[in-house]
Amino acid sequence: MNGKKVLITGASGFIGSTAVDKALELGYETWAGIRASSSRQYLQDSRLHFIDLPYEDKEKLKMQLLQFKDEHGSFDHVIHIAGLTKALHKSDFDRINYTYTLNLIEAFRETNSLNDSFVLMSSLSVMGVGDETGYTPLTADHEPNPNTAYGLSKLKAEKYLQGLTDFPWLIIRPTGVYGPRDNDYLILMKAVKKGLNVSAGFKKQLLSFIYSEDLVQIIFTLIEKGIRKKAYNVSDGNSYTDKEFNAIVQRELHKKHVVKVSIPLFLVKPAAYISEKMASLLGKATTFNTDKYRIMKQRNWSCDITPLRTDIDFHPKYPLEKGVKKTIAWYRMQGWL
Repeated sequence: MNGKKVLITGASGFIGSTAVDKALELGYETWAGIRASSSRQYLQDSRLHFIDLPYEDKEKLKMQLLQFKDEHGSFDHVIHIAGLTKALHKSDFDRINYTYTLNLIEAFRETNSLNDSFVLMSSLSVMGVGDETGYTPLTADHEPNPNTAYGLSKLKAEKYLQGLTDFPWLIIRPTGVYGPRDNDYLILMKAVKKGLNVSAGFKKQLLSFIYSEDLVQIIFTLIEKGIRKKAYNVSDGNSYTDKEFNAIVQRELHKKHVVKVSIPLFLVKPAAYISEKMASLLGKATTFNTDKYRIMKQRNWSCDITPLRTDIDFHPKYPLEKGVKKTIAWYRMQGWL
């Protein structure tokens, strides 16, 4: 044990559970922030501690943190991953990704129960549409201009943190995160396995990716190096066309022939709207919605990671081809593919 206490919120999720694994590997006293109803499928290590945080009520949070402080001492680090990526109502993004985050931060500040760092898991979506002519990568000092409800909610949380001069914040803006335990890219890979390669729009699209283990390694390296009050765009440092990405998946799945279908954006837009409305009628959130349409429409998701290379000498352990290979192997082992 390194003697430091870390709280990882959203610990039952794909990225959260990967961060928990890394924290345990590094010897942290690791507290998994999860709801009582959350799955513990990937949280089986006997060294783990659990805590259920009432994000919706700042006063209850403060009481809980004060009691924790009396019994265990203050947390050294908080990695706040909990959040909403799809919602039944767009207002839910603001409530959970902004208001709940604000409650947590204020509870820590008002109880003086955080020693060292608060890491906010944001998203490259806060940047909005970049250069779709020359395809200049998005830089960390690019003026954020999100065009999705999700991105707007994350930006509000970022701006709140950046306005705090007395709080040790770090902001992480990952691009598309993939790896074992992820369900989103699994859908695409299943389609390729069935012989279907679907894309949206005809204009060139540049994508970027970060493997989950590389992402959490970046977080802990920044924490341990003492870097604070900075925001980082995060990818593996490369960009890929959608065709290149699909070709890598196709090769790893040993799929020689696929049917390539490019759907015009003018058809994707109403389909996303109808999907969103149907989900609302059924009372169930859907990934394919009007926010998703804007993400699919965006042609340039490349980002500059020079600050990560300068500050922590980051080089991905898993560039895309290697990461996809490991991810697909895991999916197969689990019987998902």
